[in-house]
Amino acid sequence: MSRSDTRSLSALTIAGSDSGGGAGIQADLKTFAAHGVHGLSAMAALTAQHTRGVTAVHVPPVAFLRAQIDACFDDFRIGAVKLGMLANTEVITAVADALEHHQPSHIVLDPVMVATSGARLLEAEALDALRARLLPLATILTPNIPEAELLLGHPIDDDEAADAALVELLTLGARAMLLKGGHLQGPAEMVDRYNDGQRLAEFAHDRLEVEGHGAGCTLASAIAANLCLGMPLLAACEAATDYVHGALRHATRPGRSRVAVLDHFWQLRG
Repeated sequence: MSRSDTRSLSALTIAGSDSGGGAGIQADLKTFAAHGVHGLSAMAALTAQHTRGVTAVHVPPVAFLRAQIDACFDDFRIGAVKLGMLANTEVITAVADALEHHQPSHIVLDPVMVATSGARLLEAEALDALRARLLPLATILTPNIPEAELLLGHPIDDDEAADAALVELLTLGARAMLLKGGHLQGPAEMVDRYNDGQRLAEFAHDRLEVEGHGAGCTLASAIAANLCLGMPLLAACEAATDYVHGALRHATRPGRSRVAVLDHFWQLRG
């Protein structure tokens, strides 16, 4: 057996760090570990951040970002790449160039644009670059309602509009969509909508009275981890929504705000 055959698949996150540990690369790596998948990281941005907001953002040189990505692909069998906070056009272009070169099997794109606190995390002019360069590479796109509204350029106010948006989003280029429903006001259940052009599915969970930090990052990285474990895409998404719901149910408040941080290892605690 060759050396490459003995290595399990790793998951790579290319995203921003969260100094508060609740979102971003920190949440991604905890999610990978909770699924038994080796986690790799390439930092596209560094944030000064806690549960009350983002106070500063630093974007490293793109040459260094490319060096991180190349180093990961040079030594590991990468089963899936999760993309998170990519702050500007230059970063998006560098990431797209690297992914086109290395051609990973799966790319999970979480289009991080606005933090829970409301801080803008994607420069306005970078939206076109995200549409043009990253969406065509994505195995699946995982926007929440505000992110989908920015991508489509119109509001999504109710379930009917969300159903229509799911179809419209698929025309942007990604192979599949998972539209998160947490921001829609409605009944006791929260519904995430899936569309891969052939199959439509809905994943419903009880709406929890918790303001969670890092749920979107965790969902996308859980999908990536499940893909590394060999799950089909639809099953990977369904399992990821169940995992995030459990992590929210067990969330705690380590900071001074009402915002809770997910318990990424809740399944291991019995």
